[in-house]
Amino acid sequence: MVDKKQERSNFRPGEWLNLMVTEPYYLSHFLAFFSYLVIRSSANHILFYNITHILLCRELQAILVFLIFCMFKMVRGETPEAFIADMLLFVKIFLVALASMMDYHLAIWYVIVFTGIYIFTQQPVFQGSGTCSKLTPLQLESLLTEGNNKSRFWLVEFRVSFSVDCIRSSRCLPELSVTYSNKHLSFGVVDLGLFPNVAEKFGISLGGSMNQLPTYILFENAAEIARLPDLDFEIKAYPPITKRLLCRHFDLDCRLLEYVFGK
Repeated sequence: MVDKKQERSNFRPGEWLNLMVTEPYYLSHFLAFFSYLVIRSSANHILFYNITHILLCRELQAILVFLIFCMFKMVRGETPEAFIADMLLFVKIFLVALASMMDYHLAIWYVIVFTGIYIFTQQPVFQGSGTCSKLTPLQLESLLTEGNNKSRFWLVEFRVSFSVDCIRSSRCLPELSVTYSNKHLSFGVVDLGLFPNVAEKFGISLGGSMNQLPTYILFENAAEIARLPDLDFEIKAYPPITKRLLCRHFDLDCRLLEYVFGK
């Protein structure tokens, strides 16, 4: 079973240190944040004492609020990608606010830098695949309709690599597949960015306003038996995708027990 303690254990310092050095998205954020320390230490010589004192108080308050925010996000059990994205957004807001106290021109430059990072870089998706199969439309069609499906159940994630929601939840299915894959249940991923025509076939809207990305569909012997989000266009808000949510929605624990006991 998936619990919040297991989800938090997915934070691996070595993995994130490597990403910070190799991924432009994380490296550019690190350099921008580090530049504030350099500017701040240099500004001590030119700022008035009262401004320096107020700025120091605001920095301490920002650090305290940041720590509280971190604890809140960790309790919610979100994925590491979602946690990091939220932390970066929070730091950027406070960095611009603190920079404006020194010089509004500096704050404007930080806004320009962060806008450039947003335009020219993208948070990377989780690179691991677990036991998930990356499927093309033909492979998915073959598995579901041509009798080549050795598994009774297939849980398939339909996503696009440029969607923020898809990036934030990109590790959920691969890590679930490690625990729950068996001869009766298999996991797959279809990239709708590469195969957009598949979206219409399965009733998935690629428009961000419908909140349908990513979409998870559970097939039993080629027939759809469950989906997240549901085909209910009146419902616009779903909780963040987590392993706990997927496990509960698709009854993965029950299906694993049925396989273990041969039912």
